Amino acid sequence: MKHLVSIGELLIDFIPLEKGTKLKDVSGFTKYPGGAPANVAVAGAKSGIKSYFLGQVGKDAFGDFLVDSLKGYGVDCSYLKQSSLANTALAFVTLSDTGERDFIFYRDPSADQLYGPHQIPKAILKDCVLHFCSVSLSEYPIKDAHSEAIDLARKAGSFISFDPNLRLSLWPNHKAYKEVIHEFLSLADLVKVSSDELEFITGKKEESKAIQSLFVGNVQYVILTQGSLGSTFFSKAGLSFHMPGFKVDVKDTTGAGDAFIGAFLSEMIKKDLVFSEENVSNALRIANAKAALTTTQFGGMSAIPTESEFEALFND
Repeated sequence: MKHLVSIGELLIDFIPLEKGTKLKDVSGFTKYPGGAPANVAVAGAKSGIKSYFLGQVGKDAFGDFLVDSLKGYGVDCSYLKQSSLANTALAFVTLSDTGERDFIFYRDPSADQLYGPHQIPKAILKDCVLHFCSVSLSEYPIKDAHSEAIDLARKAGSFISFDPNLRLSLWPNHKAYKEVIHEFLSLADLVKVSSDELEFITGKKEESKAIQSLFVGNVQYVILTQGSLGSTFFSKAGLSFHMPGFKVDVKDTTGAGDAFIGAFLSEMIKKDLVFSEENVSNALRIANAKAALTTTQFGGMSAIPTESEFEALFND
């Protein structure tokens, strides 16, 4: 069976004690392990897939906490580095009354951004699914590390997944952000995009035209996620179908998209990446459910359900 390799940022999410409160008025925060690609690695491990994380944190207390957290969730951290050249990245999250988020990041540089191409392990990029996001594609060594990992994975015949996971507040120049997304998008086999990201990435208002414009370069599959409305799968060959979502009592949407793509990739790995309608439909159903369950708890990776938790809740 193939394994999952996720590359990018690993950081601390500080979640406020109150919802619907401006950041300056929040009385306190609780720290949670976070970072979209790290969340995906955890989702893979919790789904029973061998899962690795490639990246770097600071040689500090927050970095120690993150390493311990990932190991505790079953992620293989053999290639997770710690550096004394910069601190671990921090993100302060504000939550609306409905659990929607906004972020303030403390980085530039942080230790994750200084992770370079020379640190990429070649061996684990063979016969794997490599997943990455866009937050780490700014002009730091980690961007070159992504290029190196993607190139090695492609040459080794591995499958590549990309979730842009937009964080516009991190990119003052939105034109440059869009350009780098398109630069890397064409390198992936599968692209996952949310409905509120689609127009920014493609520049097209009409959904069908926007989706079709994503089939560039190596892209064979596109998944559009729509929150509680579910998700829709599209293939370059013309196959498309929708899987309804689940309505739950939302507390915090942090990590829901990561739980979705991590669960989806895990289910497809279990089916040896055979993208039949039956396999994809089952993977979408499970991914929708795990994403929904993730929103019922606070935090990102800590809220992603394990297989036993998922079975207990989903079949209740």
